[in-house]
Amino acid sequence: MKDFFSLSTPAKRFRFVAVVEAITWAALIVAMIVKRVADMDSAIRIPGMTHGIVFMIYLVVAVLAARSLNWWTERATLRLGGREVKVPVIVLALIASIPPFFTVWFEVWARRNGHLGELSAAEPAGDADLAKAPA
Repeated sequence: MKDFFSLSTPAKRFRFVAVVEAITWAALIVAMIVKRVADMDSAIRIPGMTHGIVFMIYLVVAVLAARSLNWWTERATLRLGGREVKVPVIVLALIASIPPFFTVWFEVWARRNGHLGELSAAEPAGDADLAKAPA
């Protein structure tokens, strides 16, 4: 756990921000429920602003990590409608910022498939196929 807070490399910074972004998503979802159930419009003010800021930080950190980790040139294989489509890893990182909690899914997938530098070194070599990504 101590290593989780180490921000010494682009991969570690990306991992940290991806998890924090998912946590702020959870806080925002809880706040939206409180807003509706308790009819408190102010319930989403702080979680909403926090998530918005962390979302923007995630985008910046993803682009910076992409430069260091070659995500612009590395490709992942997507299976769409029976066809295989190769997509730059950075595209998946950016798309993962939109649905709730997908930043963590992407981080796990990237680590398992060798796209997170030294964080991937301890993982067994995986196939860059999204069909084998964690559910």
